[in-house]
Amino acid sequence: MRTGSEPMTARSPLRMRFWLSIWGLIWTTGGTVAFALTGRAEWATACAVLWLIVVVDLVMIVRHIRQGPHFQPGPDVPPYQPPSSR
Repeated sequence: MRTGSEPMTARSPLRMRFWLSIWGLIWTTGGTVAFALTGRAEWATACAVLWLIVVVDLVMIVRHIRQGPHFQPGPDVPPYQPPSSR
């Protein structure tokens, strides 16, 4: 919902989320391998589940980045009142 008080220089956090997901991918892969090699199957499974979540998030982030920018109203578009609920 547009209120008219959004900053003019607001930017999408998608690139930051992309790199944080890459960081999580590295750590969860390393954790899965390390726990599997030391015989800790429960922890390896937990890391593998986290790895799957990170991969799904990474796919969604890349999808949003590839979609490109969407229309954002400029400063000449006045804020609107939200619809009243009856």
